[in-house]
Amino acid sequence: MQLTWEKLGLVFDPELIPERPDWMVNFAQAPNVVIFDSFIRVFFCCRPKPDENKQFVSYCAFVDLDKTDLFKVLNISQKPLLSLGDLGTFDEFGTYPVSVTEDGGELIAIYGGWQRCESVPFNISLGLARSHDKGVSFTKHGPGPVLSHSPNEPFIVTSPKLRKYNDTWYLAYTAGRKWILDEEGRPEIIYKMRMATSKDLVNWTRLDRDIIDSKLGDDEAQACPDIFYAAGKYHMFFCYRQGLDFRSNKNNSYRIGYASSVDLQQWHRDDSKVDLDVSETGWDAEMVAYPTVFELDGTVYMLYAGNGNGKTGFGLAKLHGALG
Repeated sequence: MQLTWEKLGLVFDPELIPERPDWMVNFAQAPNVVIFDSFIRVFFCCRPKPDENKQFVSYCAFVDLDKTDLFKVLNISQKPLLSLGDLGTFDEFGTYPVSVTEDGGELIAIYGGWQRCESVPFNISLGLARSHDKGVSFTKHGPGPVLSHSPNEPFIVTSPKLRKYNDTWYLAYTAGRKWILDEEGRPEIIYKMRMATSKDLVNWTRLDRDIIDSKLGDDEAQACPDIFYAAGKYHMFFCYRQGLDFRSNKNNSYRIGYASSVDLQQWHRDDSKVDLDVSETGWDAEMVAYPTVFELDGTVYMLYAGNGNGKTGFGLAKLHGALG
């Protein structure tokens, strides 16, 4: 069955908020949703201005949207949800991306913490944090990550999406396979989607293999695997791109893909079921990325990021028909 998505437009771009805090200058990356009684809280990651050496950091933030009008902003976070880590820790220079879900009255976050490197630009591992104030602030589980590099996942571990099914936590994420160099000698990471399970959110058992096939060949990069359960099976929406020349060539940049599963282990990829492509002009004319899917009052929606890996904010699409 073909999935038909209607683009509804740009929802949130920090640069369009005149009185935004100075740590939220631009970017609204990797949006994900927690639904409350009268609003939805969209968690995302943003950046302040670069420092004197043109180095960036990244922070987790939220924006509240009216449930009756998802284009109406009710509130934005006034401080970062997580502080940067101490000297030498895995999240010293950024908390990005983040996945937040509700469980038993508290919010659980799995977040990427990144470090600057010398031979390659960055390294990323995944940390755990909890919130008891609906996500206004989070407390880290500790100074170190709960999921990091391993013999078969030697590079970055990132793009977490956390879900709980049948009292088991499932973490879909992306693991770096290799670094490759572009024509100017700039390193770019190639990553594939993976899965791990846990009972306590701290000790994780990795499936230890790629969970979907690559459409663009071995150098396809895959990210942000969001899982949504409906009609007796699991639906995964993710983004993918070419390994090189994706920053300036929109034909090689992120697009949204789809896969389905009945057991969360064996996945069948069929990107033809997603017709959400780049627009001819505007904020999402170069890429569509970082999808997150949620249901509200019987309608399934998707938030997704636009150009520049979310520098232009995130927008909304609506599904016509039902997932099946």
